[in-house]
Amino acid sequence: MRRQVGWVVATVTVIGAVVSGCGGPSQAGSAVIVGSDAVPLELVQSRLDAVLARPELVAQVTEQGGGPADIARDIVTREVLHGLLEEQGGAAGIVISDADVDAAIVERGGAEVLLRSTFSDLPGLRDRVRDELIAAELAQRSVAGLSVTADLVAATSREEAQQQAEVLAADGPEAEALFAANPDTSVRDMVYGAVTQPDVAGTVLFGTPVGGTVLFQPDPQQASWIVFRVTDRRTDAPSDPAAAGQISQEQLVAIGERMLQPVADSVGIRVNPRYGVWDPIPLRVVPEDQMAGETLPPGLG
Repeated sequence: MRRQVGWVVATVTVIGAVVSGCGGPSQAGSAVIVGSDAVPLELVQSRLDAVLARPELVAQVTEQGGGPADIARDIVTREVLHGLLEEQGGAAGIVISDADVDAAIVERGGAEVLLRSTFSDLPGLRDRVRDELIAAELAQRSVAGLSVTADLVAATSREEAQQQAEVLAADGPEAEALFAANPDTSVRDMVYGAVTQPDVAGTVLFGTPVGGTVLFQPDPQQASWIVFRVTDRRTDAPSDPAAAGQISQEQLVAIGERMLQPVADSVGIRVNPRYGVWDPIPLRVVPEDQMAGETLPPGLG
């Protein structure tokens, strides 16, 4: 118990440093700015205080190797997604009632059970459930005919992946030569369907616009990197309605959140540097030195 109290005291000290920093005049007082909308530091602070007041949740974070900075990044990430989902859901005419939220909470075991493993109070939990319902509905409306075609090549280091990405982005004779030189570790015109590969549909591949190029490391514990360039995107691809109905709620939420990637790229996500940076690969706030990869927008070639 004494060790846990000490951890909490240390956490409060670190959190004070985290939330007091700002990244210049335009970031003053803000944890993150999404387009022209700012999330105030005070909001993040209040949610951090709520987490620190729950020793059992603090213990869970510690057991998983996390700390106060990880908690802060998770809270800021959820605020970014919340704002984007609220905006996109409204634009799509999606209405989630309080009764819908109530039903979803009951289906998942009840508020008391869910609050044991979330960095939220009850209002925050309800917001998160509402966000997930919006994300799932966004996915439901487009998943049936959604497919992406891409050229992919593997690399064994970030430096090699960066070079390959620049070649793919240029999309010229050098790109053809790259695939010709790597027949065993590359593929052209690979088609991915959201219905048949829903897990893939929740990844950066489906959030990248046609012509966009991405390099990323699927597993930081492994040396391998993947580089791809999206060459086509369809919303009317043939698909099996029965298969679409088999996509899980969790997969639908991931797909719906992934649909926010181009929106986030368009409006811009400016994170207070004390928290880190916005990484479009996992759609999360991460430490600046732990970004999973890099996206190259269309037209760089």
